[in-house]
Order: sequence, then C-alpha cells, then structure tokens
Amino acid sequence: MDISSIIAPIILDREALQEFAEALIDRAPEIEGDVARLRKAPEEREITASLFRAVHNIKGDAALCKFDLGIAIAHPIETILARFREGEVPFSELLAEMILLAVDRLELATDALLAHKSLESLNLALLVQGLEALAQESAEQFDAACADLIEAVTGFSPVIPDISSRPPPSSPPNPGQKNASTDLQFFRSLALQFESRSPLFKGRTMRILRLALETNKAGNSAVDPVQLEAAVYLHDVGMMFLPESIWLKVGKMTPEDKLALRNHPGFAAGLLQRISGWEAAAEIVAQHHEMPDGGGYPKALLDTEICPGAKILAIVDAFEAVMLKHIHRGKNRSVLRAIAEINACDNQFSPEWITPFNAVIRKTVEN
Repeated sequence: MDISSIIAPIILDREALQEFAEALIDRAPEIEGDVARLRKAPEEREITASLFRAVHNIKGDAALCKFDLGIAIAHPIETILARFREGEVPFSELLAEMILLAVDRLELATDALLAHKSLESLNLALLVQGLEALAQESAEQFDAACADLIEAVTGFSPVIPDISSRPPPSSPPNPGQKNASTDLQFFRSLALQFESRSPLFKGRTMRILRLALETNKAGNSAVDPVQLEAAVYLHDVGMMFLPESIWLKVGKMTPEDKLALRNHPGFAAGLLQRISGWEAAAEIVAQHHEMPDGGGYPKALLDTEICPGAKILAIVDAFEAVMLKHIHRGKNRSVLRAIAEINACDNQFSPEWITPFNAVIRKTVEN
C-alpha cells in the first residue's frame, strides 16, 4: 500500500467515513473488553475468537467504506492474533497495550479526518509499518518489538505508573495576598464537593493540581503557583450550575449539551472575579478551554491572547479527561495512551507547555 495514502488520505466519500466512525464507536469497546479479559485469561479461546472477530469486523467495515487506513491498521493486528491463536506468539501486556494504542490511533485519525484536521502528529506511517513488521516478528523478539513500536509511535516508554492523587505541597501565598490560605481552603472544599458528584471523579483535583504545579515549575514557574492552585480548584466548579444530566452524561453529548457546557468557565471565573486578589486565577479559569488556533471557547482567543496558566490547565485538564472519556467501556485508559493522545492532539495546546508537561511525565517514570 502507498504509505502516502496513510499519512494524508484523500477522503472522497465523507458519508462513508462517518459510517465507519460510527461503527468504530461500537467495535472499540468490544476490543477493549476482550483485551482486558485476555490479560487475565490468555488461554480462553472464546475470548481470542471474539477479539479476532472484532478486529476482522473493523477491517471489513473499512473495506466497505473504502477507508484504506482502517484496513492497514486492522490487517496486521488480525495476523498477530491468528499467530497467537496458533500458539506462535504470546499474549503479553505489551501486545495488549499495542493493540489498544493502534485502535486509539485509528479513532483519533478518523475523528481528525472528519474535522478536516491534519494527521501529522499521529505517526501513522510508523504505526502501520511497525505493525506490519510486528506481524512477522519472531516469538523471542516479539515483546521487545512491541515495546520499541509503542515508544516510536508515542515517544514514551510503555511502562508508566499511575499519576498520584496525593495532595502536593502548597506554595506559600505572597505577603500581599491577604486571607489567601483561608480562600484556598474554601476553594478546595468546593472542588471536593464537585468530586463527590461522581465516583469517577475521585482524586481528580489533586492529580490535576500536582501535574499543573509540576508543569509550571518545569516551565520556570511562569505562573504564580497560588493563583494556579486556586484556578485548579475552581475551573470545573461552574459545572455544578448546569443540569447534572449534561455534565455527568455517559456517552456522546448532543450539540445542545455541548453548547450549554460552554458556560461553565464563565460561572467559575465569575466567582473568582468577585473575590479580591484572585483576578489572575479568574483569567486562567475563564480561558482554560481556549485553543491556540482560535478553535476554543468561550471567546475563540488566539495563542498570544491566552494566559500561560490557562495553557497549562488546558493540557492537564485534557489529560484527566482522556483518562475518563471512555470509562463507560468498563475501565480507564492507561496513563501511557492518555499521554500519547495529548501529544497526538498537540495542535489543541500551546507547544511551549507540551514540552514541560512531557518532562514531568518522564520524571514520573524515572522515579
């Protein structure tokens, strides 16, 4: 297959691509579920057959919709699973992660094409060529080849520990910030009230806070850490002014849901604006869903108009959201695949903060 058709496919039938995307939404959870079960019971042939069938169906859907990328990704995975079924290669944690990463990349690519966005950051040529080589790899070198391919595609080691949800050390307020400590305690209590609305949110505030503060530090502390801490606590509290049926919804949001959701930064920023000394935090909260290309909300600001704190919060908040966005499939995404997705969608974030964020993640791995 011409590799250029993978890197920059020409979509002649957008309706067919939309049909493929909708089918993939149904197939991907089947694959994640089967992979999770095979991790626990690799000897179960019925699970292997179910996984093989799900991947084969993706290839069939892609062929029907004339979407070569889907075929290029699914076919070598199908070959690998056939070899596993015949006892030629093991079903390891690394193979499981590789399959899930490949499906993630296919979902991201399909969504990007439908949104007329570039696929450059997805490293699809590396992925497809690597999967083809992996399908022919010897059993002795199979896990090492999986690890090399995962790192080549994502830029990260395949072994990444969970992000801690323990509270990080608080930064001392500046002498001029009167009542800052008391305010922060109140803001934190509001964040914990927000967390309590769903068991899925448990620990999210401290995970976001830790990553935000460490990313800021890795970027030479361009943002007042006390203002950043306040912004982390309140950035999603505005959700509680919306119907819970919108922001606790499982599955795909309607256009009306998305429109209503755009109000939440303004609600939370409005609270901070009315408390003396938290103007910088209010600006961070108000802008944390803006994007450098002007595609964000609520004001469609461009990169130079977005404050540094909002750029940091956008990255770490999106990371946490990716970890949860497929929770209805029965489990969290791995930290590795969440980080990989953030980097693959780097056009949504300011590049000067992606590098410090990655440095924080790599430091986490080394520790």
